[in-house]
Amino acid sequence: MTVMEHRPQMRAEEFERIAAAAEREGVRMEFIHGRLGVKAVPDGDHDEIIRWLTRRCMQHRPELWLYPERGLRIQTYRNGHAKPDGTLAPEGAFGGEREWASPDRVLMIVEVTSYDADTDKRDREEKPAAYAETGIPVYLLIDRDACETLVHSEPDAGSYTKVLRRPFGKTIELPAPVGFALDTDPLKEWVR
Repeated sequence: MTVMEHRPQMRAEEFERIAAAAEREGVRMEFIHGRLGVKAVPDGDHDEIIRWLTRRCMQHRPELWLYPERGLRIQTYRNGHAKPDGTLAPEGAFGGEREWASPDRVLMIVEVTSYDADTDKRDREEKPAAYAETGIPVYLLIDRDACETLVHSEPDAGSYTKVLRRPFGKTIELPAPVGFALDTDPLKEWVR
């Protein structure tokens, strides 16, 4: 007979306490698929990309807002938490919500890759799976390492069934429910 050690999963309240303390020290934490992760603090180019994208969203869909760093419960189970770089939702969607809001009204999640060792696994693997599992319609990844934009859409059974990839400089279509084209040429200015 083999004895197995039982390790209970971290409770959401414990994660929130640890994440709040870490954020006071300049570190952002996430809890995805039962794993605690650290997210790099954004650099200036990262901030400019979010500013640029916010303006584009306002121009095309003024009834929506790109909320930066909006804490979301991202999984349908397991108490997952993430703070995406941008969360596109109807204006006022998070009124009355606490730090970790329901993703029910989210139309699109935006992530911009950071220049750290964990970005490949975190932004290209774990987050698309978690966002699809949650049913978020569109996941936009602005990949500064590869100088390309990826649009994941049509979530089904825990993964996105459609992925559209374009190099910076090309126009990419953000499908419904977002529904507008994005000229990615300005992104060339904010890569190393």
